[in-house]
Amino acid sequence: MAIKIFIDQGHNPTGYHNAGAVGHGLFEQDITYQVGVFLANLLNNDSRFEARLSRPTPTTVLGTNNASSLAERVRMANEWPANYFISIHCNANPNPAINGTEVYIYQYGTQANWLAQQVMDGIVQTVGTRNNGIRINQTLYVLRRTTMPSILVELGYLTNPSDAQKLRDNQYQFAYGMYIGILRYFGFSPT
Repeated sequence: MAIKIFIDQGHNPTGYHNAGAVGHGLFEQDITYQVGVFLANLLNNDSRFEARLSRPTPTTVLGTNNASSLAERVRMANEWPANYFISIHCNANPNPAINGTEVYIYQYGTQANWLAQQVMDGIVQTVGTRNNGIRINQTLYVLRRTTMPSILVELGYLTNPSDAQKLRDNQYQFAYGMYIGILRYFGFSPT
């Protein structure tokens, strides 16, 4: 039976509630949408997996405000039910020097922790972002309310020139790095 992975592309389209960060002319929700599509395609072309997206089209809007947007993403994953939940985001910081990839989890020493480590290593090896580590954040709704191992990936910083260029030009590589990480987590070799 296929391993079911729910891919949540962070945020709603520009102009709606719960839109994401902006930097260097890039919009978080556009990057997360495309990286999510690439990752879902990689997983769905591998018979060992079945992937679903929170935003199947670029114009999909979830919820009517920030809270209901997050709740809808979690509901979709829990009701499927998914075996794993991966939320994709881009970061921003007032200091343009801050850069790198972070993966957030609810608790250390869990399946989510091991998955996060492999996904982080896959991204860093494939794209060359800086490894900022696996971090605990128990306030994040999508990590708190999902009923399966869940990770939230901050691909890089839109506000950093080097990361922004990677986020613009290497969206497939980000997805491929995550895919490689998922394969390694399960002990699968890339096909």
